[in-house]
Amino acid sequence: MKLIINGDSIDFSEEQNHIYQLLCHLQMEQRIVIVELNGNIIAKQAYETTLLSDGDRIEIVHFVGGG
Repeated sequence: MKLIINGDSIDFSEEQNHIYQLLCHLQMEQRIVIVELNGNIIAKQAYETTLLSDGDRIEIVHFVGGG
């Protein structure tokens, strides 16, 4: 399936179709992130149960420390 992530189109396996699996694929599962799916912010508790579909638009914001 095709997903739009932070404005970029990527192909993603239909077998791995949850937000948590996407974060693992992007190696972001250990980071503090905010995920927006089609304009709706998804609660962290719902990452493992929220299904992704072809054409979904996802914004992932992560925090960077420093000074």
